[in-house]
Amino acid sequence: MATLVILRHGESVANRDNIFTGWSDVPLTAKGRQQALAAGQLVAQTGLRFGALHTSMLQRAIVTANIVLEAIDQLAIPEYKSWRLNERHYGALRGKNKAAVQAKVGERQVKIWRRSFETVPPLLDHVVQDRRYDQFGPHTEPLGESLEMAYDRLMPYWEDQIAPRLLDGHNQLVVAHGSTLRALIKYLDRVPDADISQVEVANGEPIRYDFDDRLRIKRKLIL
Repeated sequence: MATLVILRHGESVANRDNIFTGWSDVPLTAKGRQQALAAGQLVAQTGLRFGALHTSMLQRAIVTANIVLEAIDQLAIPEYKSWRLNERHYGALRGKNKAAVQAKVGERQVKIWRRSFETVPPLLDHVVQDRRYDQFGPHTEPLGESLEMAYDRLMPYWEDQIAPRLLDGHNQLVVAHGSTLRALIKYLDRVPDADISQVEVANGEPIRYDFDDRLRIKRKLIL
């Protein structure tokens, strides 16, 4: 029996400014840091001790994770950072204001790009890969992703790094992003493709999953 807590990072400057972000590495706002601290305080109230923390390669998740670890007095636990936990890549939409894009192509199209499982956003022509991803191979950063593609890159990390630790009875903490956590929730809660558009993950809102010894969900709770 073990527990998984998943958390979307606190508000970023792109969240505040209504910008498509994806793999762009934007910082937290002051509000985002406060949300991270409040989330950490909620997790602290559970009394859970974690075997490891997993986060992305993006600062808004990493900083949130560190604030949480300090709040729960568990800064010494192992931390694992993976591109597989990065936010979904929004391709050529990256850096654009959502309202401006909506004014150009319509609310329905923007909703499809943001919330559907299979639809791929407009792709970038090319990417200049950030050096932080060099260790993972020359083509780590995609030109753009559907949620399905983000799901497919996330699941090997779940299977290789998170699930085995839970099966060994060690609680795990995951601090990541809205889309990758939606993908994980899709898997854990067995959400049909057509229904994933209804799943929302709020900034700074911890979600707790308690499992039995075969990783069957015994309880799900929003803290």
